[in-house]
Amino acid sequence: MSAAEAPGGSAAGLMDRIYRHQRHIYDASRKFYLLGRDQLIDGLQPPPGATVLEIGCGTGRNLIRIARRYPSCACCGLDVSSAMLATARAAVARAELDDRIQLAEADATGFDPQALFGLQGFDRIVISYALSMIPPWQGVVAEALRRLTMGGSLHIVDFGDQSGLPASFKAVLLRWLALFHVTPREDLPGTVRALAEAAGADCRIGAPYRGYAMHAVVGRRGA
Repeated sequence: MSAAEAPGGSAAGLMDRIYRHQRHIYDASRKFYLLGRDQLIDGLQPPPGATVLEIGCGTGRNLIRIARRYPSCACCGLDVSSAMLATARAAVARAELDDRIQLAEADATGFDPQALFGLQGFDRIVISYALSMIPPWQGVVAEALRRLTMGGSLHIVDFGDQSGLPASFKAVLLRWLALFHVTPREDLPGTVRALAEAAGADCRIGAPYRGYAMHAVVGRRGA
């Protein structure tokens, strides 16, 4: 998540305040409505020895699944919340994956892979339900595309426009999400397409669960 200024202080401080206590029950509660995360992980299909980065890694839930699903890959995660990273580090240690997963506190709109992880870029980058919490989210997508290796791909899942669901459902969902400073980005598909085109990358976008979620894969063409 981004360290850009948010009402009442930095985004880092805001996220720490929101999740200082919630982080302990985050995974148990979010599994019911953060849909499509495991399908995204199944679709990564990184080559042997690939590097994988999750932006906005939160509790480390996805990174642990990725590391187990693709045991030859090196996994990295960054988040702006020190509270969330504390939970992630404990989870990674319990999973005995300290040697496979590196974590760092950083601003998603501008980070240095070499300084953080000793890497020039990543073969796969994952952003799972994080863009809806980052005000300058367009900059996060642009930065992720910059950090892909040649032939690498960016995988995004987040809230969609709920176009196939009853209007009453959408209204209740938006009120609920607002309690956690979450704002679905209805222009996310168009923005991702435009950024992909500008980067000379291929783009596939879907709207699973009747539009509840948006899933995008942006592939950087090889040399």
